[in-house]
Amino acid sequence: MNTIAALTTLNFLLADVRDGLGPYLAIFLQGQGWSAIDIGYVLTIGGLAGMIATTPMGAFVDATRRKRMVTLAAALAVTAACLAILYFPSFPVVSISQVLTGVVGAVIPPAIAAMTLGIVGPKEFSHQIGRNEAANHGGNVVAAVACAGFSYLVGIQAVFFVMIAMAVGSIAATLAIKESAIDHDVARGLDKSAKDNGASGFSVLLKTPALLIFGLILMLFHFGNAPMLPLVGQRIEALGLGNAVFWTSVAIIVAQAVMVPMALFAARIAERYGYVPLLLAALVALPIRGIVAASVTDAWIAIPVQMLDGVGAGILSVVTPALVARMLRGTGRFNVGLGAVMTVQGIGASLSTTAAGYLVQDGRGWLSALGIETGFTGYGVAFLGHGAVALIALAVFLATMRLMPLEPEAGHVHGGAASGPTPATA
Repeated sequence: MNTIAALTTLNFLLADVRDGLGPYLAIFLQGQGWSAIDIGYVLTIGGLAGMIATTPMGAFVDATRRKRMVTLAAALAVTAACLAILYFPSFPVVSISQVLTGVVGAVIPPAIAAMTLGIVGPKEFSHQIGRNEAANHGGNVVAAVACAGFSYLVGIQAVFFVMIAMAVGSIAATLAIKESAIDHDVARGLDKSAKDNGASGFSVLLKTPALLIFGLILMLFHFGNAPMLPLVGQRIEALGLGNAVFWTSVAIIVAQAVMVPMALFAARIAERYGYVPLLLAALVALPIRGIVAASVTDAWIAIPVQMLDGVGAGILSVVTPALVARMLRGTGRFNVGLGAVMTVQGIGASLSTTAAGYLVQDGRGWLSALGIETGFTGYGVAFLGHGAVALIALAVFLATMRLMPLEPEAGHVHGGAASGPTPATA
């Protein structure tokens, strides 16, 4: 297996590893008798751990020349966390496991992005990121199909064993990547002709206002987006609408199936037209998703809800690393920059789960206290509330888009960023 094939395979196998148990954890804990608020707490704990770890992990990936070993350790950590939750589903154990999963989720994306940049270089980075994300979404489809099928045989426990199997496979794919194929200076975004001035990654970030604005937009987007699928699964389980594992798996399959072409399409659109149409599409899709989810309580509504997720999240999975690399080109701080952006978006994602729990339980009462009566259930109020946050993100983007390098790059060649220089700061 050549290095590019191994890298693509690694992204396929890490699909069900880097995000942890995701929406399945909420279903599993719901079945264990946990309340919506307690579920929200442990999801928030994991999100906060990831948020705190993300920027330091990005700096660590910039510094280390053993990026493959970092990926191996992350896969082993996820395996241990899954086993702990499965056999000891108490609040302390689940919380600790979520912390571990959060840290793993913080290190895998910059490690993969760094290896990709170090292997293919900046000219082919956008193109390979599109391939990586298409493989990642394809892996999620396969994992979700496996979870849906095996859940009928062994129950929710199937989710844990599918994830463990993919983690083991990712170890083999990581070992197939040749260490010599990774240029560690290029992997951190340092130009060959430039000298590392020793400036801290954080000082570089503070001098890049476009990156800070982009991080704020992503924070708002992920605050609205993160709880959507877990809420769909919880509503199915709570209202007895069907097999929550099956419908959640179907929803994941649909979303990931949409994300595969969206990832490839987004890379091509960025090359030809820049990032404006992509970010507009992603930000508009989320409030529509909230309205659709709130309007229909049947289990099948998970399908159109997740098709819209495939549009928004599929676009951002490509745009985020590619745009950060463009903003920080030549600084040698690409991975800490990507980590910082992920930290900020992690703030939104981690806080959103607890907010969603309170909206489900108390949202209708809060609206009634304000004199607003609604026919929506608590879940409906939560869907609408989180969808509305994306409108704020859209407003921020429209007000600040001129500060970000969103236009297509001149001198583009097949697959990605142009060879011409791009300012590191806005």
